[in-house]
Amino acid sequence: MAFIDELKVHMRAGKGGDGVVRWLHQKGKEFAGPSGGNGGNGGDIYAIGSRDLNLLARYRNTKEFISESGGDGQKDSMYGRNGDDLLIALPVGSIITNLETGRMVELEKENQKTLLLNGGRGGLGNEHFKGSRNISPKESTTGLLGEEADFTIELRLIADFGLIGFPNAGKSSLLNALTNAKAKIGSYAFTTLEPNLGEFHGYVIADIPGLIEGASEGKGLGHKFLRHVERTRLLLHCISLENEDMEAAYKTVRSELQKHSPQLVQKKEIIILTKEDTVQGKTAANRLKEIKSLTGKEVHTVTILDDQSIKHLSEVLVKEVSSV
Repeated sequence: MAFIDELKVHMRAGKGGDGVVRWLHQKGKEFAGPSGGNGGNGGDIYAIGSRDLNLLARYRNTKEFISESGGDGQKDSMYGRNGDDLLIALPVGSIITNLETGRMVELEKENQKTLLLNGGRGGLGNEHFKGSRNISPKESTTGLLGEEADFTIELRLIADFGLIGFPNAGKSSLLNALTNAKAKIGSYAFTTLEPNLGEFHGYVIADIPGLIEGASEGKGLGHKFLRHVERTRLLLHCISLENEDMEAAYKTVRSELQKHSPQLVQKKEIIILTKEDTVQGKTAANRLKEIKSLTGKEVHTVTILDDQSIKHLSEVLVKEVSSV
């Protein structure tokens, strides 16, 4: 199922049920007084946070969400049934915008319940209108329409790890090695066009689309990349050891992060030099030394062809995320 991080839908809350005109029937007195009940209220619409980050894909063919209408009033002063509320499960990290009012809400945690639209109030039955001057009212009112609006839903991932780096830096292969994500891989740039997600010892790793120079201005996958990396807890900066200019590769990505948001470059970053199997040992050692000298940060080399290499990196990541 393709990952979807944007959606536009129409929502309509339930209509209120109509009030009714009814009469009491008593022995010897056919119309003993008004007894028409009020209509039930229409169902509201809520969004509720879920840890399932692929939920939007389930709604890709859904154009409209409608909650249940309230039931009409009944005889013997009985109210109509209230319509059921509609709860729409959306991924944690979703930003929901009402295009009619401009109101924006964000789902920040699992099971967070947020009201999006109110259902219509039920109409009034004729018993409501009874008074000293109107003992046999024939009035009733219809239920009100529920609120409705177009909405956009935008997902900004809240992941524990965000794999960042140039296209073809080995991010998807590393994700597959660390998890069971089965992300598409290939020996060409931009294999990853949407974020891929994997579960890693109870944590979420997001392989985010590759970054190029100018991404902060929207080039390449631009803002699609940057909006997802904003709220990852820890950055895993992948640089291929095949890259002859390690400094340029590192600085380009860091520059785009800085241009998009100065807060991004303040996040904890672990540098992972990938594709260790593709270069000679001496070359790998020299490039490792170069990056350590340039950044002063923690750097690890890895090849997906060596289980011990992956195991060592896994242990490092579990330790690091536990301390963030």
